[in-house]
Amino acid sequence: MAVNAGLVLQILGVATGAIGAAVCLGYGLWRFLALALGAAWTALGPRTPGSPDPRVGPYGGTEPGQPAYWARQMWTDAAAAARAAAHTVRYLLVHHWLDEIVRHRLLNGRGGSTGDRAGNALGRLLLRLLAPATALAALLSALLSCALLLGVALAFAAQLLLVSAVALTGVAAGRSAERLWKLARGIRMKCPYPGCYRPFPLAVHICPGCGAAHRELRPGRYGALRHVCRCGRALPTTALSGRRGLTARCPHCDQGLPPAVGTTRVVHLPLIGGTSAGKTMLMAALLDGLRAWSHESALTVEFASPADRREANTLGRQMESTGWALKTQGGQPRALMLLVGRGRGRLRLLRRQRLLYLYDPMGESLRDADTTRRQEYLAHADGVLLVADVLASPAVRRILRGGDGQLAVAARPADLGPVETYAGFTGELQGLGGRRRRLGVAAVVTKRDVLDRLDSLPRPEGAVDAWLAEIGLGELVRALGHDFAAARYWAVSAHAATGAGALASEQRRAAEPVLWLLSRTGLRIGGAAAAAEEPRLPRLPRLPRPRGRTGRPAADRSSL
Repeated sequence: MAVNAGLVLQILGVATGAIGAAVCLGYGLWRFLALALGAAWTALGPRTPGSPDPRVGPYGGTEPGQPAYWARQMWTDAAAAARAAAHTVRYLLVHHWLDEIVRHRLLNGRGGSTGDRAGNALGRLLLRLLAPATALAALLSALLSCALLLGVALAFAAQLLLVSAVALTGVAAGRSAERLWKLARGIRMKCPYPGCYRPFPLAVHICPGCGAAHRELRPGRYGALRHVCRCGRALPTTALSGRRGLTARCPHCDQGLPPAVGTTRVVHLPLIGGTSAGKTMLMAALLDGLRAWSHESALTVEFASPADRREANTLGRQMESTGWALKTQGGQPRALMLLVGRGRGRLRLLRRQRLLYLYDPMGESLRDADTTRRQEYLAHADGVLLVADVLASPAVRRILRGGDGQLAVAARPADLGPVETYAGFTGELQGLGGRRRRLGVAAVVTKRDVLDRLDSLPRPEGAVDAWLAEIGLGELVRALGHDFAAARYWAVSAHAATGAGALASEQRRAAEPVLWLLSRTGLRIGGAAAAAEEPRLPRLPRLPRPRGRTGRPAADRSSL
């Protein structure tokens, strides 16, 4: 009987396909999936503790922080897991199934699982006949497992994209919240140091653990809520989450900034006046005056940094020992910084406060356009304190008769009169900032203790602007009223407001110009200080004659 070879081959083909499909669905596919997913899970897991992980890249760039896991490492780990799964499938197919089981075992008459040689020829023949079915099972298992793993990979990638979207939304929300919070509070950061005075969007923050400088400590690719420094310390990324407690430095000049920078609105107030007009003495008087107001109202005053406390203490000792302030030296001035606020609530970020920058430049630095143009802090001014020494005005000096001239000379008049001083600086103020018509100017007539003793002049009682016009300085009053959004006038004796035996009423009057300028920025103290913030026409009491200075130790000015 003849054997139909085609039928035999057909039967063998069907049997091979059936056996291959059975082996694939019953064992091979699940074996491939289990080993591939296990390899991917192992790749995602941590390495041996204490040994370096090659997947984690070194700290690069200028920022001493590791990028957030979702920003880079998440995708690196996912790619490593995908490579591990693909490598496992390839190894199982090529090396384990086709090479080891099919080629070296089944085709040589050995068992596929044990590798033992069959004891008779029939057994070896059957094992050789199972080799094609096993190879087919391996191929089907590899193809089906790759398809399923690809689906798992796509689902996992979708989850990673969702995580990235959530993280980026958190970054955008964090930045937007802080930006809106700063915008609502009018916070704009600027450097207070000479030679810089530059604005910046974000300060450099110093890690308290290792001293590393972080220039990007905000929600971003290094983290939404916190950044991890290279030393392992977690740092908050927003002022609302505690960044205010870190040491901050200017990103341009690398000098230290007070903690309130970035959380408190800055108010820049330059004191403008000629040499010996009394700017520094007025500075000392208004410091004492702010402290006096803090005892009688809701006003709170504190130094923004230890350097400001030391500067104020030095000025106080000069006033106590000599009765005069030393002449301002140097080029551009460093701002004396004070934290002025209302109320004493526990939540500092929600308290109404201003970071006050007071600039006391040399009189010579405002004498002409070239030197004034170098005073870059004027571009940030939120108001102007014009220190007017009327005894330096030629119009006033011509009025003096008899011994009044000698009294005026003994008072050390400024080198330029208030009209000449203002004329030399006002044009450049408009050019630097372009905001003069939106600013307020507080004109402070100094040396009132001397003015009260002059018989040739009317005493500065009632409205000070009317008094200025009466003594021949109406041009100054008209210019201030025309050039600025608002103008107020005071007459102050810094001698009577500072040192031993200072008059509390004169101290408070010396601080009224600052309180008025602060009220224009939205900081109204209220209570007893409300009168200093509203327009009024006071009748000033006549000051007693100046008393001699004693050798008493300087009062403690460590806090205002």
